[in-house]
Amino acid sequence: EVQLVESGGGLVQAGGSLTLSCVTSGFTLSVYTMTWVRQAVRKGPEWVSDINEYGDTRYKDSVKGRFTISRDNDKNTLYLQMNNLKPEDTALYYCTGAGARGQGTRVTVSS
Repeated sequence: EVQLVESGGGLVQAGGSLTLSCVTSGFTLSVYTMTWVRQAVRKGPEWVSDINEYGDTRYKDSVKGRFTISRDNDKNTLYLQMNNLKPEDTALYYCTGAGARGQGTRVTVSS
């Protein structure tokens, strides 16, 4: 069974940092493109970043230079390092890949 479990969210002041983790199981992480998506209250899902099996990364323009996606295939874990957080980054963040998604971890950035 494919499972994705996120953690690391929380309440942080603007300018602060958080690192999100997505622990995966039930599939070989190294061969899949993995994606971070966020959804703010009363808004639709928004693609944030992805990393492919070669380690190539892409970012939404508004998070470039602030967020870093990475993966540790030995630990079956995907990460999202978020620096210089802004109130507009407030959302439920979840990881997707291998046809599944996690339940998400909530990030709240206060001004």
